[in-house]
Amino acid sequence: MAFSRDPLDELVVPDGTQAKEVDLVTDGDVLVGARSAIGFGVRGRNVLAGESVEFGGAIEAEGDCRLDMWCDVAENVLVGQDAYIGERVHVAGEMKVAGDLDIGDDVEIDEGFEANGWIVIRNPMPTIVFLFVYLKHLLLIGEDDTAQQLVDELVDEDEAADVEPLVIPRNATVNDDAWRVSTPATIGQDCRLHGNVRAETIDVGSDTTIFGSLRARGDVTVGDGTRIHGDLTTRDGNVTIDGDARILGDVSCADLEVGPDAEIDGTIRADGEITMGTSERDPE
Repeated sequence: MAFSRDPLDELVVPDGTQAKEVDLVTDGDVLVGARSAIGFGVRGRNVLAGESVEFGGAIEAEGDCRLDMWCDVAENVLVGQDAYIGERVHVAGEMKVAGDLDIGDDVEIDEGFEANGWIVIRNPMPTIVFLFVYLKHLLLIGEDDTAQQLVDELVDEDEAADVEPLVIPRNATVNDDAWRVSTPATIGQDCRLHGNVRAETIDVGSDTTIFGSLRARGDVTVGDGTRIHGDLTTRDGNVTIDGDARILGDVSCADLEVGPDAEIDGTIRADGEITMGTSERDPE
């Protein structure tokens, strides 16, 4: 994983992410920016959340879990390795940690906690803040190799090399009703999500199903085989619908490019050009 820019400036939903009942499930890490409201629980490898993040369900981390100050978790926190909990965090359920637990002042865990390793009660510096401030400082002074070495030590490259993290930017709202961010959004292939997606731009991969609409200020791209169970609207951008993707609602945009086998069930409103693809047939 290379940090050449702020990793929290885009909503990134990696390939294979599933919204299962009350949880968001992904194979990789989960990174959540400060002051975000997540209506789901989350399940992933390592779970890292910034200051004042709210989780509407449980957290299950195969690796480490790091929650900065003022976070609120509506259910249990289960951690396969170590946990770092900032001051004034509230957990409505119980916390079980297989490794060490580093816990700050005034933390409330309603149903108690247990750890198989060391338990240290103190006021640790917010880990997300420390990590990104330190990395940004290294990059500003030109120590790219040192920054990459730090990242390599924090992330198991053998396991994570082919698994992109789920990234939710600062001040985001994610729930069954809407995925609302003020940044670009990239959604991978073979995902299954519930809720309307609202972002600066939207890029959806192939064979993904979204039970909701897409709305962006800029361009929107929908990959081959993807199904959008709602409208697709952009204020100023263009729309590209690849292959045999299907939009079950209306499409409104500037220019529209439609794949050879794509379907739009609703009304098309395009201020600019509409380009229709043609199927390639084998010569007889």
